[in-house]
Parts: sequence; structure tokens; C-alpha cells
Amino acid sequence: MDFFETIEKRYSVRGYTDEPVSKEDLDKILDAAALAPTGVNFQPFKVYVIDTNKNAETLKKVYPAEWFLEAPIALCVAVSADKAWTRKFDNKNIADIDGTIVMDHIILAATALGIGTCYIANFNPDEAKKLIDSDEYEPLLFTPIGHIDAEARLQDKKTKEDLVEFM
Repeated sequence: MDFFETIEKRYSVRGYTDEPVSKEDLDKILDAAALAPTGVNFQPFKVYVIDTNKNAETLKKVYPAEWFLEAPIALCVAVSADKAWTRKFDNKNIADIDGTIVMDHIILAATALGIGTCYIANFNPDEAKKLIDSDEYEPLLFTPIGHIDAEARLQDKKTKEDLVEFM
């Protein structure tokens, strides 16, 4: 699948089979995360690979949707503001931007492999911090990773004419 086909086919998957994701596919997805660009290449992130069966009770506290636990794996991108680049003009720390780029690489790589994902930012941060158990990294985004068992929901998207301004 080429890049443009990948971004056209990507959608938020809310239904998964229990079929395992192959180690080869997971490695490709994690390699894509490691290749993501970050400010000054500081790479202020960690990706946590979470077995949903082993961590089901904790994950329910993080994000209670049943379909989240259907996938065999969940990934958490966590960031460290202390390790991220900060813009000097206004002291804007870009850890969250870096982590979002990482998750986008993960999600697009998974889509290219025919594996479903769903951005999850609406999670319980206190429970997520307990899950990853790190003083250094803060959970930013989650996604289930698994084989798709749900149809895409139709969504109205604005056109580029609505979203782009030429100056």
C-alpha cells in the first residue's frame, strides 16, 4: 500500500479479533516509532507495549471501552518534558508534539500492514501513570493494536479548501 492509500484507508478501529499481531509486524510498527522525527532529534519518548490480557484490570481503569481490550496489544506513547527540546523564544516545550508524531508513525505503519488502531487521548492519567510506573515519562496517547473486526464509521471531513489558507 503506498503512502496516500494508507492515509486514505486509516480510520479509528473500534473492534478487534483476538488474533495475535506477529512479531514481525510489531517490530515494523515499533521501528516506525523509532524513526519518527522529534525536535533536535532528542527523542524524549518511550513506547510501552502492553499485553491486554495480562493487564486487563488495570487497562479497564485507564480506558474502559470494551473494544480497547479486544486487541491483543495496546501501545502507550509516553513523553519526558525534561528530555524534550524547548523553543527559546517562549519556552514552549514540544514533548507532546514529539509524542504525537511518534503515535502518528505507529498508526500509519500499522495501517500499511492492515492492522487496526485508534488514537486514545481520553484516558485516566492517574491510572495510566500507575500502569507505566515511571517517574521520568508521562503517558500521552494510547492505541490498541490488532486485527480489525469492525467497519469504518463514515465521517464528514472538511475539504482542503476549508482547511488551507494561502498567504
